[in-house]
Amino acid sequence: MAQVLEFKLPDLGEGLTEAEIVRWLVAVGDVVAIDQPVVEVETAKAMVEVPCPYGGVVTARYGEEGTELPVGAPLLTVAVGASEPAPESAPVADGGSGETSGNVLVGYGTGAPAARRRRVRPATAVVTAPVTAPVAVAEAEAVPDRAGPVPVISPLVRRLARQNGLDLRALDGSGRDGLILRCDVELAIERMEQAVQAPPAPAPTTAPAATGAVTERVPLRGVRGAVADKLSRSRREIPEATCWVDADATELMAARTAANAAGGPKISLIALLARICTAALARFPELNSTVDMEAREIVRLRDVHLGFAAQTERGLVVPVVRDAQNRSAESLSAEFARLTEAGRTGTLTPGDLTGGTFTLNNYGVFGVDGSTPIINHPEAAMLGIGRIVAKPWVHDGELAIRQVVQLSLTFDHRVCDGGTAGGFLRYVADCVEQPAVLLRTL
Repeated sequence: MAQVLEFKLPDLGEGLTEAEIVRWLVAVGDVVAIDQPVVEVETAKAMVEVPCPYGGVVTARYGEEGTELPVGAPLLTVAVGASEPAPESAPVADGGSGETSGNVLVGYGTGAPAARRRRVRPATAVVTAPVTAPVAVAEAEAVPDRAGPVPVISPLVRRLARQNGLDLRALDGSGRDGLILRCDVELAIERMEQAVQAPPAPAPTTAPAATGAVTERVPLRGVRGAVADKLSRSRREIPEATCWVDADATELMAARTAANAAGGPKISLIALLARICTAALARFPELNSTVDMEAREIVRLRDVHLGFAAQTERGLVVPVVRDAQNRSAESLSAEFARLTEAGRTGTLTPGDLTGGTFTLNNYGVFGVDGSTPIINHPEAAMLGIGRIVAKPWVHDGELAIRQVVQLSLTFDHRVCDGGTAGGFLRYVADCVEQPAVLLRTL
């Protein structure tokens, strides 16, 4: 009597939770061998041929081509040991050329050619109860000598264990029916590495154990604790990248000097850079956004609430200039001055420190040229400004001493690619080098 086993979409690794059926490689009634590819699926990362861990006759397929299935959903059923005709009511699915093509995901399949296909009708109904006896499925079967149901382990998980010298029989699976998942193997590998790296226990002694030269323990609380939590979350969640360029700021510095000499409120350098920044964001709105991973959406924002990093006695704070895109250079200068003073005196309100959509980081005040800062979560980008310093520079075809600044953009690679980031930074650099057109709009 044949036993019909259900094969579910396995864990394809790398955090993938679903896959789309591109092409069936077998049809109902086909005979399949152990580890023979049966379906071609597409994930967010690659096209994959998925091998079946059972050998027998295909009795049912689940999902048409183009259907998206979650990991763990049934793919097909296989009758193991079938030899007699099946009832005429046995399910039959269309399609399936029987050919195999495309790249096989590392860790899947045996590399051997597919078994010859022939149609056999099994004399059996589908068994939905858990399998209670080991099935001869070679390496794809569950770990032998385990009590209870026989869950089938993903080939990728088996390969990972094999590469690291792990005996799967010694592991307890966290999946359904004790199934060993990739996370179980990775945890076992981590524990094994920690055991290898751990220093030997010191010999017993009556003298007190020596301690390290600890001079002080500083609690992570208040502003320092909040900063630590936010930066850790940013680095953990945001795939950031940085690009940078040197720019000749001589004309920008001269323009500011001329504007301030004409009388009226003084315009700060950071206000001019902020004005350039908001103009660049109008042209590259992808960088004025945030990512909603639960909804799997990039949320582009209309208004630019410009944060700026400020070092105070209480630690790093990032006050926010509201609606920076609507402010003149004079208004920006006044708001930067107000928030900076409030930061120094410790009178910033929660409203002053929240709601930013983009951050300007002038680390040049510390006398450094460049930096790769951590993005201010949940924003998508940060523009860094290095010190402006006299350097040799080719100007109008001749070597000259010019005021040079390094500009850097750290951005969330989920919201845009390098072309957009580079375009934004190049526009900022062009405005720094040739500010006349922009200054006429202030």
